[in-house]
Amino acid sequence: MSLLVKNNGGFPTLFSDWLNPALLTSDFMDFDSEAPFQALRLGINVPSANVAETPKEYMIDLAAPGLERKDFKVEINNHTLTVSSEKKEEQKEEKNGYSRKEFSYSSFSRSFSLPENVKEGSIDAKYQDGILKITIPKKEVTVSKPVREIAVS
Repeated sequence: MSLLVKNNGGFPTLFSDWLNPALLTSDFMDFDSEAPFQALRLGINVPSANVAETPKEYMIDLAAPGLERKDFKVEINNHTLTVSSEKKEEQKEEKNGYSRKEFSYSSFSRSFSLPENVKEGSIDAKYQDGILKITIPKKEVTVSKPVREIAVS
């Protein structure tokens, strides 16, 4: 059984940001513009994910640079693993009789349907160098032996 990936926040590629109807305003129509990069700054990006499987575990790597461990929320509900993040920043500068304030907000959510053969209580998540690594151990699956008929004497 494999792991199914659900994308909760739009397309994860830069090219598709040019095709996003929410971004097709006069500011975004020029293909020489920084439309996809501006979309990323607006907080509408979803990190790319690599999903791998070995005989003992599933591994998910999410590329999420610029975040901190405290920015992530990893939850399991009804065999669905959801990784989300919300980050708010505020900058204030007071200098020479004026003040300047800037705010930014970004968030994302990615969900993965887990198969029945995972140990939900043993899932591990580590964030290092801009990559969130989630390890999902598998349960040992017992294979039932074939039915053997016994002759009655």
